[in-house]
Amino acid sequence: MRIHILSEFNVNQMNFCEQVRTCFGGEKKDVRTYSPLALAYIGDGVYELIVRNMILQDANRSANQLHRAAVKYVKAPAQAAMMDGLLPLLSEEEESVYRRGRNANPHTVAKNASRTDYRKATGFESLIGFLYMTEQFDRMFLLVKTGMEFLGKDN
Repeated sequence: MRIHILSEFNVNQMNFCEQVRTCFGGEKKDVRTYSPLALAYIGDGVYELIVRNMILQDANRSANQLHRAAVKYVKAPAQAAMMDGLLPLLSEEEESVYRRGRNANPHTVAKNASRTDYRKATGFESLIGFLYMTEQFDRMFLLVKTGMEFLGKDN
C-alpha cells in the first residue's frame, strides 16, 4: 500500500472520507455491498469519536473521568434508548439499514446489556456507519444530536 503525502492534494476541498482514501489508497465502494456488521464496526468508531469530542468540549479532565463520562453515551442501553426515540424520524432507507443491523447475527455477547438493547445498539451503529460511509455527515450529526437530547444531553 502506498501512502500518499497529503500535501500533494488539495485537502481543503476534501471531506474526511476522501482524505482517508486519498492518503491510504482505495476507491469509493457501494456501501450497500457492506454487511450490516461491517457498517456497525465503522459506526461504532465514528460514534465513539463524536462522543469523545463532545465530552472533551465540556471540560479538560483526566482520561479516567473522560472515559466514565463517555461510557454513559456509548453503552448499548443508551444507544437503544436513542434508537427508540429516533426510529420515527428515520427515512425508509435509514430504517432499512437500522433493521439490517439490528437483525444481524453478531458473534459476540453483550456484557452489560440485554440482548434486545445490544441488537438495537448494533442497528444504531450500522446506521451511523452507513451515514458516515455515504458521507451524509449533516444527517449523521443531526441524528446523534437528537438522540443525545433523548438521553438528556442538551447542547
